[in-house]
Amino acid sequence: MTEVSTAPETDGPDFTAGEAPALETDQRPTVAIKTHGCKLNQADSDLLARQFMESGYRIVSSAADADVFVLNTCTVTANADAKARQALRAAKKANPDAVVVATGCYAQWSAQQLAKIEGVSLVVGNTGKQQLPSMVTGLLGDVLSRHSREGGNPQPATSAANLPFAAGRHRAMVKIQEGCDQVCAYCIVPKVRGRERSIPPETLVSQINQRVSEGFREVVLTGTQLGTYGFDLPYVNLTRLLERILAETGVGRLRVSSLQAHEIDPPLLELWQDPRMCPHFHIPLQSGSDAVLERMRRRYTTGRFAETVALVRDCVPGCAVTTDVIVGFPGEGDAEYHESLAFAQAMEFADMHIFPYSSRPGTTAAHFVDDVPPPEKKDRVARMMEVADTCFRAFRTSQLGQARPVLWESKRVDDGGTTWRGLTDNYIRVYGKTDLDLSNSISLGHLVELDGREVAVKPLL
Repeated sequence: MTEVSTAPETDGPDFTAGEAPALETDQRPTVAIKTHGCKLNQADSDLLARQFMESGYRIVSSAADADVFVLNTCTVTANADAKARQALRAAKKANPDAVVVATGCYAQWSAQQLAKIEGVSLVVGNTGKQQLPSMVTGLLGDVLSRHSREGGNPQPATSAANLPFAAGRHRAMVKIQEGCDQVCAYCIVPKVRGRERSIPPETLVSQINQRVSEGFREVVLTGTQLGTYGFDLPYVNLTRLLERILAETGVGRLRVSSLQAHEIDPPLLELWQDPRMCPHFHIPLQSGSDAVLERMRRRYTTGRFAETVALVRDCVPGCAVTTDVIVGFPGEGDAEYHESLAFAQAMEFADMHIFPYSSRPGTTAAHFVDDVPPPEKKDRVARMMEVADTCFRAFRTSQLGQARPVLWESKRVDDGGTTWRGLTDNYIRVYGKTDLDLSNSISLGHLVELDGREVAVKPLL
Protein backbone atom coordinates (compact mmCIF):
# COMPACT_ATOMS: atom_id res chain seq x y z
CA MET A 1 0.00 0.00 0.00
CA THR A 2 1.51 3.26 -1.09
CA GLU A 3 -0.29 6.40 -2.08
CA VAL A 4 -3.28 6.12 0.19
CA SER A 5 -1.08 5.74 3.25
CA THR A 6 0.02 9.33 2.93
CA ALA A 7 -1.38 12.37 4.63
CA PRO A 8 -3.20 15.04 2.66
CA GLU A 9 -1.04 17.42 0.70
CA THR A 10 0.75 20.01 2.77
CA ASP A 11 -0.90 22.83 0.84
CA GLY A 12 -4.33 22.01 2.26
CA PRO A 13 -6.19 19.23 4.04
CA ASP A 14 -9.13 19.16 1.66
CA PHE A 15 -9.76 19.55 -2.04
CA THR A 16 -12.76 21.40 -3.41
CA ALA A 17 -13.34 21.46 -7.14
CA GLY A 18 -12.70 24.92 -8.53
CA GLU A 19 -15.77 27.06 -8.99
CA ALA A 20 -16.88 27.76 -12.54
CA PRO A 21 -17.65 31.41 -13.26
CA ALA A 22 -21.36 31.81 -13.95
CA LEU A 23 -23.62 34.44 -15.44
CA GLU A 24 -26.53 35.71 -13.35
CA THR A 25 -28.90 33.97 -15.77
CA ASP A 26 -27.22 30.60 -15.27
CA GLN A 27 -29.81 28.50 -13.49
CA ARG A 28 -28.12 25.11 -13.76
CA PRO A 29 -28.26 22.99 -10.59
CA THR A 30 -25.14 23.42 -8.48
CA VAL A 31 -22.81 20.94 -6.82
CA ALA A 32 -19.99 21.41 -4.31
CA ILE A 33 -17.39 18.65 -3.94
CA LYS A 34 -15.17 18.38 -0.88
CA THR A 35 -12.34 15.88 -0.60
CA HIS A 36 -10.71 14.23 2.39
CA GLY A 37 -7.52 12.21 2.21
CA CYS A 38 -4.99 11.39 -0.45
CA LYS A 39 -4.10 12.57 -3.93
CA LEU A 40 -5.97 9.59 -5.39
CA ASN A 41 -9.15 10.96 -3.84
CA GLN A 42 -8.32 14.36 -5.31
CA ALA A 43 -8.04 12.79 -8.76
CA ASP A 44 -11.38 11.04 -8.25
CA SER A 45 -13.01 14.30 -7.17
CA ASP A 46 -11.74 16.13 -10.22
CA LEU A 47 -13.21 13.40 -12.43
CA LEU A 48 -16.52 13.58 -10.55
CA ALA A 49 -16.65 17.34 -11.06
CA ARG A 50 -16.11 16.90 -14.78
CA GLN A 51 -18.84 14.27 -14.94
CA PHE A 52 -21.27 16.53 -13.11
CA MET A 53 -20.51 19.37 -15.52
CA GLU A 54 -21.08 17.08 -18.48
CA SER A 55 -24.46 16.22 -16.91
CA GLY A 56 -25.46 19.89 -16.83
CA TYR A 57 -24.38 20.97 -13.36
CA ARG A 58 -22.41 24.04 -12.28
CA ILE A 59 -19.56 23.62 -9.80
CA VAL A 60 -19.54 25.88 -6.72
CA SER A 61 -17.16 25.98 -3.79
CA SER A 62 -19.52 26.15 -0.81
CA ALA A 63 -22.16 23.76 0.50
CA ALA A 64 -24.26 26.78 1.42
CA ASP A 65 -24.56 27.68 -2.29
CA ALA A 66 -25.11 24.15 -3.60
CA ASP A 67 -28.12 22.09 -4.54
CA VAL A 68 -25.87 19.07 -4.01
CA PHE A 69 -22.97 18.58 -1.59
CA VAL A 70 -20.66 15.61 -2.26
CA LEU A 71 -18.07 14.51 0.30
CA ASN A 72 -15.37 12.20 -1.06
CA THR A 73 -14.33 10.42 2.12
CA CYS A 74 -11.22 8.76 3.49
CA THR A 75 -11.20 5.86 5.96
CA VAL A 76 -7.50 5.25 6.54
CA THR A 77 -7.84 6.14 10.25
CA ALA A 78 -10.60 6.46 12.84
CA ASN A 79 -9.93 10.20 12.84
CA ALA A 80 -10.64 10.30 9.10
CA ASP A 81 -14.02 8.65 9.74
CA ALA A 82 -14.88 11.17 12.45
CA LYS A 83 -13.85 14.04 10.20
CA ALA A 84 -16.18 12.75 7.47
CA ARG A 85 -19.16 12.51 9.79
CA GLN A 86 -18.51 16.02 11.07
CA ALA A 87 -18.26 17.43 7.53
CA LEU A 88 -21.52 15.81 6.44
CA ARG A 89 -23.40 17.20 9.42
CA ALA A 90 -21.87 20.64 8.91
CA ALA A 91 -22.91 20.69 5.24
CA LYS A 92 -26.51 19.85 6.10
CA LYS A 93 -26.53 22.53 8.80
CA ALA A 94 -25.16 25.11 6.36
CA ASN A 95 -27.77 24.21 3.74
CA PRO A 96 -30.77 22.20 5.00
CA ASP A 97 -32.23 22.02 1.47
CA ALA A 98 -29.14 20.48 -0.13
CA VAL A 99 -28.88 16.87 -1.23
CA VAL A 100 -25.97 15.57 0.87
CA VAL A 101 -23.96 12.70 -0.64
CA ALA A 102 -21.19 10.58 0.89
CA THR A 103 -18.86 8.72 -1.45
CA GLY A 104 -15.31 7.36 -1.39
CA CYS A 105 -13.53 4.89 0.85
CA TYR A 106 -15.53 5.36 4.06
CA ALA A 107 -18.73 5.05 2.02
CA GLN A 108 -17.40 1.84 0.48
CA TRP A 109 -16.54 0.30 3.85
CA SER A 110 -19.29 1.59 6.16
CA ALA A 111 -22.24 2.61 4.01
CA GLN A 112 -24.83 1.71 6.64
CA GLN A 113 -23.11 3.80 9.29
CA LEU A 114 -23.04 6.86 7.04
CA ALA A 115 -26.63 6.35 5.92
CA LYS A 116 -27.75 6.70 9.53
CA ILE A 117 -26.45 10.27 9.73
CA GLU A 118 -29.38 12.65 9.72
CA GLY A 119 -29.57 14.60 6.49
CA VAL A 120 -27.46 12.27 4.35
CA SER A 121 -29.48 11.51 1.22
CA LEU A 122 -27.20 9.12 -0.65
CA VAL A 123 -24.19 6.91 0.13
CA VAL A 124 -22.19 5.62 -2.85
CA GLY A 125 -18.94 3.68 -2.48
CA ASN A 126 -15.94 3.69 -4.81
CA THR A 127 -17.45 1.01 -7.01
CA GLY A 128 -20.47 3.22 -7.77
CA LYS A 129 -18.75 6.57 -8.28
CA GLN A 130 -19.13 6.45 -12.06
CA GLN A 131 -22.92 6.46 -11.71
CA LEU A 132 -23.04 9.17 -9.04
CA PRO A 133 -24.17 12.08 -11.29
CA SER A 134 -27.08 10.06 -12.68
CA MET A 135 -28.05 8.91 -9.19
CA VAL A 136 -28.05 12.49 -7.93
CA THR A 137 -30.08 13.64 -10.92
CA GLY A 138 -32.71 11.08 -10.01
CA LEU A 139 -32.94 12.55 -6.51
CA LEU A 140 -33.04 16.11 -7.85
CA GLY A 141 -36.12 15.78 -10.02
CA ASP A 142 -37.95 18.73 -8.47
CA VAL A 143 -34.89 20.98 -8.49
CA LEU A 144 -34.11 20.18 -12.12
CA SER A 145 -37.69 20.86 -13.12
CA ARG A 146 -37.56 24.25 -11.40
CA HIS A 147 -34.33 25.18 -13.18
CA SER A 148 -35.87 24.15 -16.50
CA ARG A 149 -38.97 26.32 -15.90
CA GLU A 150 -36.71 29.27 -14.97
CA GLY A 151 -34.89 28.99 -18.27
CA GLY A 152 -31.73 27.32 -17.05
CA ASN A 153 -29.18 26.14 -19.56
CA PRO A 154 -28.76 22.34 -19.26
CA GLN A 155 -25.61 22.34 -21.37
CA PRO A 156 -22.28 22.06 -19.54
CA ALA A 157 -19.75 24.86 -19.80
CA THR A 158 -16.87 23.85 -22.05
CA SER A 159 -14.33 26.66 -21.89
CA ALA A 160 -11.12 26.07 -19.98
CA ALA A 161 -12.04 28.86 -17.55
CA ASN A 162 -15.07 26.87 -16.43
CA LEU A 163 -13.36 23.57 -15.80
CA PRO A 164 -12.99 22.23 -12.24
CA PHE A 165 -9.30 22.67 -11.53
CA ALA A 166 -7.55 20.94 -8.66
CA ALA A 167 -4.93 22.35 -6.27
CA GLY A 168 -5.11 26.02 -7.19
CA ARG A 169 -5.86 25.60 -10.91
CA HIS A 170 -2.24 24.76 -11.72
CA ARG A 171 -1.60 21.12 -10.75
CA ALA A 172 -3.73 18.27 -12.08
CA MET A 173 -4.07 14.91 -10.34
CA VAL A 174 -4.25 12.05 -12.87
CA LYS A 175 -5.03 8.54 -11.65
CA ILE A 176 -2.97 5.89 -13.41
CA GLN A 177 -4.17 2.88 -11.40
CA GLU A 178 -5.94 1.89 -8.23
CA GLY A 179 -6.37 -1.10 -5.99
CA CYS A 180 -3.76 -2.90 -3.93
CA ASP A 181 -2.75 -6.57 -3.74
CA GLN A 182 -0.12 -6.20 -1.00
CA VAL A 183 -2.45 -6.36 2.04
CA CYS A 184 -0.34 -4.75 4.76
CA ALA A 185 -1.49 -5.79 8.22
CA TYR A 186 -2.78 -2.36 9.27
CA CYS A 187 -4.35 -1.18 6.01
CA ILE A 188 -8.02 -1.19 5.02
CA VAL A 189 -7.33 0.11 1.50
CA PRO A 190 -7.44 -3.28 -0.31
CA LYS A 191 -10.96 -3.72 1.08
CA VAL A 192 -12.18 -0.33 -0.17
CA ARG A 193 -10.21 0.00 -3.42
CA GLY A 194 -10.16 -3.62 -4.61
CA ARG A 195 -7.54 -5.49 -6.61
CA GLU A 196 -4.85 -3.67 -8.55
CA ARG A 197 -5.83 -2.51 -12.03
CA SER A 198 -4.02 -0.18 -14.43
CA ILE A 199 -5.43 2.46 -16.76
CA PRO A 200 -4.14 1.99 -20.35
CA PRO A 201 -1.30 4.34 -21.41
CA GLU A 202 -3.28 5.63 -24.41
CA THR A 203 -6.03 6.85 -22.10
CA LEU A 204 -3.54 8.53 -19.77
CA VAL A 205 -1.66 10.28 -22.56
CA SER A 206 -4.96 11.63 -23.86
CA GLN A 207 -6.01 12.83 -20.40
CA ILE A 208 -2.69 14.57 -19.79
CA ASN A 209 -2.79 16.32 -23.16
CA GLN A 210 -6.28 17.51 -22.26
CA ARG A 211 -5.09 18.86 -18.90
CA VAL A 212 -2.23 20.66 -20.63
CA SER A 213 -4.65 22.24 -23.11
CA GLU A 214 -6.74 23.43 -20.14
CA GLY A 215 -3.77 25.31 -18.71
CA PHE A 216 -2.34 22.94 -16.13
CA ARG A 217 1.43 23.35 -15.76
CA GLU A 218 2.05 20.27 -13.61
CA VAL A 219 0.56 16.79 -13.65
CA VAL A 220 0.76 14.54 -10.57
CA LEU A 221 0.46 10.83 -11.30
CA THR A 222 -1.48 9.19 -8.52
CA GLY A 223 -2.79 5.77 -7.57
CA THR A 224 -2.75 3.20 -4.82
CA GLN A 225 0.28 1.20 -5.91
CA LEU A 226 2.12 3.12 -8.63
CA GLY A 227 5.22 0.96 -8.75
CA THR A 228 3.32 -2.09 -10.01
CA TYR A 229 1.56 -0.11 -12.74
CA GLY A 230 1.10 -2.12 -15.92
CA PHE A 231 1.41 -5.63 -14.49
CA ASP A 232 -2.03 -6.36 -15.96
CA LEU A 233 -1.30 -4.82 -19.37
CA PRO A 234 0.93 -6.20 -22.16
CA TYR A 235 4.45 -4.73 -22.48
CA VAL A 236 3.75 -1.92 -20.00
CA ASN A 237 5.32 -0.84 -16.72
CA LEU A 238 5.77 2.48 -14.92
CA THR A 239 9.06 3.28 -16.66
CA ARG A 240 7.55 2.78 -20.11
CA LEU A 241 4.48 4.82 -19.15
CA LEU A 242 6.66 7.75 -18.05
CA GLU A 243 8.66 7.52 -21.27
CA ARG A 244 5.45 7.77 -23.30
CA ILE A 245 4.12 10.71 -21.30
CA LEU A 246 7.38 12.62 -21.72
CA ALA A 247 7.50 11.83 -25.45
CA GLU A 248 3.83 12.32 -26.34
CA THR A 249 2.63 15.19 -24.17
CA GLY A 250 3.57 18.81 -23.63
CA VAL A 251 3.38 18.62 -19.84
CA GLY A 252 5.55 21.23 -18.15
CA ARG A 253 6.22 19.27 -14.97
CA LEU A 254 5.53 15.63 -14.15
CA ARG A 255 5.43 14.39 -10.56
CA VAL A 256 5.14 10.79 -9.36
CA SER A 257 3.23 10.91 -6.10
CA SER A 258 4.52 7.84 -4.24
CA LEU A 259 6.68 4.75 -4.70
CA GLN A 260 7.69 1.81 -2.53
CA ALA A 261 11.36 1.35 -1.71
CA HIS A 262 11.57 -2.01 -3.48
CA GLU A 263 9.97 -0.62 -6.66
CA ILE A 264 12.71 1.92 -7.48
CA ASP A 265 15.58 0.90 -9.75
CA PRO A 266 18.23 2.62 -11.92
CA PRO A 267 16.29 2.37 -15.23
CA LEU A 268 13.36 4.21 -13.61
CA LEU A 269 15.62 6.86 -12.08
CA GLU A 270 17.30 7.55 -15.44
CA LEU A 271 14.09 9.28 -16.51
CA TRP A 272 14.78 12.05 -14.00
CA GLN A 273 17.47 13.32 -16.36
CA ASP A 274 14.56 15.01 -18.10
CA PRO A 275 14.11 18.37 -16.30
CA ARG A 276 10.32 17.99 -16.51
CA MET A 277 10.46 15.14 -13.97
CA CYS A 278 10.04 16.67 -10.51
CA PRO A 279 12.88 15.62 -8.16
CA HIS A 280 10.58 14.63 -5.32
CA PHE A 281 10.21 11.05 -4.11
CA HIS A 282 7.62 10.07 -1.53
CA ILE A 283 8.76 6.68 -0.20
CA PRO A 284 6.63 5.38 2.70
CA LEU A 285 8.75 3.97 5.54
CA GLN A 286 6.03 3.22 8.16
CA SER A 287 8.61 2.02 10.70
CA GLY A 288 12.36 2.14 11.18
CA SER A 289 12.34 -1.19 13.01
CA ASP A 290 12.72 -4.41 11.03
CA ALA A 291 10.70 -6.37 13.57
CA VAL A 292 7.79 -3.95 13.27
CA LEU A 293 8.04 -3.91 9.46
CA GLU A 294 7.76 -7.71 9.47
CA ARG A 295 4.62 -7.59 11.65
CA MET A 296 3.21 -4.91 9.34
CA ARG A 297 3.87 -7.24 6.37
CA ARG A 298 5.90 -4.61 4.54
CA ARG A 299 8.04 -5.94 1.67
CA TYR A 300 11.39 -4.38 2.56
CA THR A 301 13.83 -4.05 5.43
CA THR A 302 15.38 -0.87 6.79
CA GLY A 303 18.59 -1.88 5.02
CA ARG A 304 16.82 -2.09 1.66
CA PHE A 305 15.07 1.19 2.36
CA ALA A 306 18.33 2.98 3.15
CA GLU A 307 19.96 1.58 -0.01
CA THR A 308 17.05 2.89 -2.11
CA VAL A 309 17.21 6.37 -0.59
CA ALA A 310 20.97 6.48 -1.22
CA LEU A 311 20.44 5.39 -4.83
CA VAL A 312 17.75 8.04 -5.38
CA ARG A 313 19.91 10.82 -3.97
CA ASP A 314 22.91 9.69 -6.00
CA CYS A 315 20.93 9.58 -9.26
CA VAL A 316 18.85 12.73 -8.65
CA PRO A 317 20.95 15.34 -6.81
CA GLY A 318 18.98 17.92 -4.83
CA CYS A 319 15.86 15.77 -4.71
CA ALA A 320 13.46 15.76 -1.78
CA VAL A 321 12.68 12.43 -0.15
CA THR A 322 9.54 12.45 1.99
CA THR A 323 7.89 9.63 3.91
CA ASP A 324 5.15 8.30 6.21
CA VAL A 325 5.74 6.81 9.66
CA ILE A 326 3.27 4.95 11.87
CA VAL A 327 3.97 5.24 15.61
CA GLY A 328 2.70 2.82 18.23
CA PHE A 329 1.97 -0.22 16.06
CA PRO A 330 0.95 -3.21 18.21
CA GLY A 331 4.00 -4.78 19.82
CA GLU A 332 6.20 -1.71 19.31
CA GLY A 333 8.27 -1.73 22.50
CA ASP A 334 10.57 1.03 23.67
CA ALA A 335 13.56 -0.51 21.91
CA GLU A 336 11.72 -0.84 18.58
CA TYR A 337 10.38 2.70 18.86
CA HIS A 338 13.85 4.12 19.47
CA GLU A 339 15.15 2.11 16.51
CA SER A 340 12.48 3.72 14.37
CA LEU A 341 13.21 7.18 15.76
CA ALA A 342 16.95 6.85 15.12
CA PHE A 343 16.46 5.45 11.63
CA ALA A 344 14.08 8.24 10.62
CA GLN A 345 16.55 10.81 11.90
CA ALA A 346 19.42 9.18 9.98
CA MET A 347 17.44 9.24 6.71
CA GLU A 348 17.25 13.07 6.83
CA PHE A 349 13.85 13.20 5.15
CA ALA A 350 12.68 16.47 3.62
CA ASP A 351 9.31 15.95 5.32
CA MET A 352 7.53 13.25 7.31
CA HIS A 353 3.84 12.49 7.83
CA ILE A 354 3.46 11.01 11.31
CA PHE A 355 0.47 8.84 12.22
CA PRO A 356 -0.39 7.30 15.57
CA TYR A 357 -1.48 3.72 14.93
CA SER A 358 -5.25 3.45 14.55
CA SER A 359 -6.88 0.02 14.55
CA ARG A 360 -9.10 -0.56 11.52
CA PRO A 361 -11.75 -3.31 11.74
CA GLY A 362 -11.30 -5.72 8.86
CA THR A 363 -7.50 -5.65 8.94
CA THR A 364 -5.13 -8.29 10.34
CA ALA A 365 -3.70 -5.85 12.86
CA ALA A 366 -7.16 -5.30 14.33
CA HIS A 367 -6.73 -8.73 15.92
CA PHE A 368 -3.40 -7.72 17.51
CA VAL A 369 -3.32 -6.44 21.06
CA ASP A 370 -2.93 -2.66 20.83
CA ASP A 371 -0.49 -2.63 23.75
CA VAL A 372 0.89 0.90 23.45
CA PRO A 373 -1.14 3.02 25.91
CA PRO A 374 -2.63 6.20 24.39
CA PRO A 375 -0.54 8.57 26.56
CA GLU A 376 2.64 6.76 25.56
CA LYS A 377 1.57 6.74 21.90
CA LYS A 378 0.94 10.48 22.07
CA ASP A 379 4.36 11.08 23.59
CA ARG A 380 6.06 8.96 20.93
CA VAL A 381 4.27 10.86 18.17
CA ALA A 382 5.44 14.16 19.67
CA ARG A 383 9.07 13.01 19.75
CA MET A 384 8.87 11.69 16.19
CA MET A 385 7.39 15.00 15.07
CA GLU A 386 10.34 16.81 16.64
CA VAL A 387 12.62 14.72 14.43
CA ALA A 388 10.40 15.47 11.44
CA ASP A 389 10.55 19.21 12.12
CA THR A 390 14.33 19.15 12.48
CA CYS A 391 14.69 17.27 9.18
CA PHE A 392 12.15 19.58 7.48
CA ARG A 393 14.17 22.66 8.41
CA ALA A 394 17.54 21.07 7.67
CA PHE A 395 16.56 20.12 4.13
CA ARG A 396 15.24 23.59 3.31
CA THR A 397 18.27 25.24 4.87
CA SER A 398 20.49 23.04 2.67
CA GLN A 399 18.69 24.42 -0.39
CA LEU A 400 19.29 28.10 0.41
CA GLY A 401 21.37 29.87 -2.19
CA GLN A 402 20.08 27.66 -5.00
CA ALA A 403 17.81 28.63 -7.88
CA ARG A 404 14.91 26.22 -8.34
CA PRO A 405 12.00 26.17 -10.81
CA VAL A 406 8.85 27.43 -9.10
CA LEU A 407 5.26 26.93 -10.22
CA TRP A 408 3.55 30.14 -9.07
CA GLU A 409 0.04 29.37 -7.84
CA SER A 410 -1.42 32.28 -5.88
CA LYS A 411 -0.89 35.92 -4.96
CA ARG A 412 -1.79 38.37 -2.23
CA VAL A 413 -1.76 42.15 -2.65
CA ASP A 414 -1.37 44.44 0.37
CA ASP A 415 0.41 47.64 1.34
CA GLY A 416 3.74 45.84 1.04
CA GLY A 417 3.14 44.98 -2.61
CA THR A 418 2.33 41.71 -4.34
CA THR A 419 3.39 38.44 -2.72
CA TRP A 420 3.35 35.30 -4.87
CA ARG A 421 3.33 31.77 -3.50
CA GLY A 422 4.30 28.59 -5.27
CA LEU A 423 5.94 25.19 -5.20
CA THR A 424 9.46 24.25 -6.29
CA ASP A 425 10.13 21.18 -8.38
CA ASN A 426 11.48 19.46 -5.25
CA TYR A 427 8.36 20.24 -3.21
CA ILE A 428 9.32 23.29 -1.17
CA ARG A 429 6.63 25.86 -0.46
CA VAL A 430 8.01 29.29 -1.30
CA TYR A 431 6.95 32.93 -1.55
CA GLY A 432 8.43 35.95 -3.29
CA LYS A 433 7.57 39.58 -3.90
CA THR A 434 7.28 41.15 -7.34
CA ASP A 435 4.78 43.30 -9.20
CA LEU A 436 5.20 41.21 -12.33
CA ASP A 437 2.46 38.75 -13.26
CA LEU A 438 3.71 35.25 -12.33
CA SER A 439 0.31 33.54 -12.29
CA ASN A 440 0.42 29.93 -13.50
CA SER A 441 3.98 30.29 -14.74
CA ILE A 442 7.13 28.31 -14.03
CA SER A 443 10.24 30.40 -13.44
CA LEU A 444 13.38 30.27 -11.36
CA GLY A 445 13.37 31.45 -7.79
CA HIS A 446 16.51 32.09 -5.75
CA LEU A 447 15.99 30.52 -2.31
CA VAL A 448 17.01 33.12 0.26
CA GLU A 449 15.68 32.44 3.75
CA LEU A 450 13.68 29.88 5.74
CA ASP A 451 10.58 31.58 7.14
CA GLY A 452 8.48 29.23 9.23
CA ARG A 453 7.18 26.47 6.94
CA GLU A 454 8.02 28.38 3.77
CA VAL A 455 11.15 29.64 2.09
CA ALA A 456 11.47 33.24 0.93
CA VAL A 457 12.74 33.46 -2.64
CA LYS A 458 13.77 36.17 -5.05
CA PRO A 459 12.00 35.53 -8.37
CA LEU A 460 14.46 35.34 -11.25
CA LEU A 461 12.95 36.20 -14.62
